[in-house]
Amino acid sequence: MGKEGQSRLHLFGLIIVILIAGNLRSPITAVSPVLSEIMDVLNLTNVQGSLLTSIPLLVFAGCSMLVSKIGARTNILYNLMLSVVLMLIGLYLRVLGNVTMLYVGSLLIGLGICIGNVMTPAYIKKVFPNRIGLMTGVFSVTMNVFAALAAGFSIAIGEWTQLGWQGSLGIWLVWSIPALLVVGIEMFSARNRRVQEKTAETEKARFNVFRSRQAWNISVFMGIQSLVYFCVIAMLPTVLVDYGMEESKTGLVLSVFQLIMAPIVFICPVVAAKMKDQKLLVSLTGAFMLIGLVMLLIFKAEFIYLSVILVGISTGLAFSLSILFFSLRSRTTSGTIKVSGHAQSVGYLIAAFGPPIFGMLHDWDSSWNISFYFLMLMAVIMTFFGIGAAKRRFVEDY
Repeated sequence: MGKEGQSRLHLFGLIIVILIAGNLRSPITAVSPVLSEIMDVLNLTNVQGSLLTSIPLLVFAGCSMLVSKIGARTNILYNLMLSVVLMLIGLYLRVLGNVTMLYVGSLLIGLGICIGNVMTPAYIKKVFPNRIGLMTGVFSVTMNVFAALAAGFSIAIGEWTQLGWQGSLGIWLVWSIPALLVVGIEMFSARNRRVQEKTAETEKARFNVFRSRQAWNISVFMGIQSLVYFCVIAMLPTVLVDYGMEESKTGLVLSVFQLIMAPIVFICPVVAAKMKDQKLLVSLTGAFMLIGLVMLLIFKAEFIYLSVILVGISTGLAFSLSILFFSLRSRTTSGTIKVSGHAQSVGYLIAAFGPPIFGMLHDWDSSWNISFYFLMLMAVIMTFFGIGAAKRRFVEDY
């Protein structure tokens, strides 16, 4: 492939990564701000309403391994196309105003996101083998920025479109359509046949991911960082109210937590990819997380912004390192797909237990102390497995 063809491939690759990444969190985070409206309009119970956000997470945990097995044998761009098509159909069905279609749409969205989660890191490794750190940063920051935008402007979008919750959730069709077009153009481009070659035909990754200690290091590291993140998002406002903070101010605390992650998830992969190994970054991640959690335990709401900044930096570092390890710790694209599927299945399964355990421990100890001891223990375990993942050992060999 000549320089012109390579430049075009990289340009389209960059656009594809941004368009796909923008779809991978926003359809989920847009739900919470308008959930009460959806429940009122469709007469849903609290359990039925909670399913709208839990269904995608359950799909991630249950289907990521299956997606990785299929994806390792098929065309990467075809899989990305399927991801976008499923999200488009799901986004459309979800806003029809019918309870059944609401759940069917959520299921399809979850499956589409699941495919995108697993396949995009492999696409980055395939198209940008010398820029994995930079493109992982682009991928991570796009996901986080769009997640924050969807959550922050969901209600305003509903008012602007005058369609209420249907406008808030349906607006993301506008982002999925250009993604479909660009992936389609690239998929059928004769000059980019090399990217479209079947992974199984070009690269062999004959290893059992369940027997790879390095794959388990990455998976547990990713799972625990997700557990801490979801505990903070789900439970911190309740904790702060118990600590004496006005409920109206807890939203600002979460905004600071989310915003501090954005520059971190971009810078971290760029720096980490240039390092011999990432043990120092993992150690800093664990230290920041522990210090932030200890401050929350001891000082409660007194230094809350410093506390959540530290925890936000640590979760941003951990998230971006997790995604980067998929590529750095695999020799082949198919290896990246396998470890991505394994890590996301195991990771989201671990994360799903976080908020319930955190809340259950509060039932035993109303001070929240034991709940934070639990998160501190998780931070120590996360650091242990993260240091293992940071060693220069490939999933295929270890």
